[in-house]
Amino acid sequence: MKLQLALLVFGLTLALGQIVPRRSWCPAPLSPRLPRLSVPVRLIVIHHTATASCSNPHQCQSVLRQIRADHLRRKFRDIGYNFLIGGDGRIYEGLGFGIRGEHAPNYNSQSIGIAFIGNFQNAASCPNDHPNRCAASPGSAQLCSCGTLPNEGHCLPGKTSSGRA
Repeated sequence: MKLQLALLVFGLTLALGQIVPRRSWCPAPLSPRLPRLSVPVRLIVIHHTATASCSNPHQCQSVLRQIRADHLRRKFRDIGYNFLIGGDGRIYEGLGFGIRGEHAPNYNSQSIGIAFIGNFQNAASCPNDHPNRCAASPGSAQLCSCGTLPNEGHCLPGKTSSGRA
């Protein structure tokens, strides 16, 4: 599982570019008191942020700060996602590896949360023709077992627009 996850992240990194470190968009370091994530994880939960999209590093970093501020207002310990992918093609470190996110109730302790920055509830804005995409009702997070990407996703109970479950 560790190897599969490492290959997945390595593949994403090669395809989309290097992972942008958290310190480049957030001046606040992670608290050492944040709960750790037991590894290897069993699941990767894919989200969309249901926020404005971004197309350049400046916009993406601004949206990231807004998402984090919203999560802190909602009493999260920090930003809820481990990684976020911007419309500029970059992967942004949120909590990173090893920290338990707050993105999928009942699944946080066994998953990494990855969010695409933007609102993809409109089916016209999502590619539907890839045979391995996780299909979901609008605003629902998807659970995909590491190493496999099912043709049909497994929806979490209820809608999770902007991470709200």
